[in-house]
Amino acid sequence: MALFDDILSGGNWVTGLAIGVGAVVVLPLAVPFLRPLAKTAIKGGILAYQGAAGLIEGVGDLVAEAVAESGGEVVPPAVEGAAQVTGMARPRRGRTEATG
Repeated sequence: MALFDDILSGGNWVTGLAIGVGAVVVLPLAVPFLRPLAKTAIKGGILAYQGAAGLIEGVGDLVAEAVAESGGEVVPPAVEGAAQVTGMARPRRGRTEATG
């Protein structure tokens, strides 16, 4: 834990040198194992992105189709619906009748 504490707190030059030398020694040995893992992870990310894009496109098409089908079936506002049920006319907005 002291190594990580040194790194996070700024450390000293010995810690930095040890990490650098370790990376130079370990990285060439780990590349044959890490490269296929990295390629698989990248391919998986690309496939996940394409799948999500296709799903969103499908949902967008579904919504557009539903809107197109229901275009003529718009429900009237509540006031007009209530006027139809009760038989009373809807009051006009913006005009006031003068009472004499």
